[in-house]
Amino acid sequence: MNEITKLVERYLATWNITDAAERRAEIEAVWAEDARYVDPLADVAGRDMIDATIGAVQQQFPGLVFTLGGDVDAHHNLARFTWNLGPEGGEAIVVGFDVAVLTEDGRIQTVHGFLDRVPAAL
Repeated sequence: MNEITKLVERYLATWNITDAAERRAEIEAVWAEDARYVDPLADVAGRDMIDATIGAVQQQFPGLVFTLGGDVDAHHNLARFTWNLGPEGGEAIVVGFDVAVLTEDGRIQTVHGFLDRVPAAL
């Protein structure tokens, strides 16, 4: 497994951490200080807002977990990957596709997110 795949796995795992202090420590390790996260429902900048966004998603989808939906495709400072959100070991309720821009020191600078399948209630 290469370093970019490991980073993507850590990124997705961060969305599953419900302990606020533990989640924040992982955000500090994975995301650049001036990072940005953009998807159809959010456009936030900075670690504080990324942390708040993750917390809000956890409240919206309690008990569901993010998992990697396949291989990570990467080149230069870019990575693209599919993710799933659903009950652990169950079928995904939400499926998305992200493109991450990485810093030279191996952190996430920006994530551009796309939602491929969402429940009608969103």
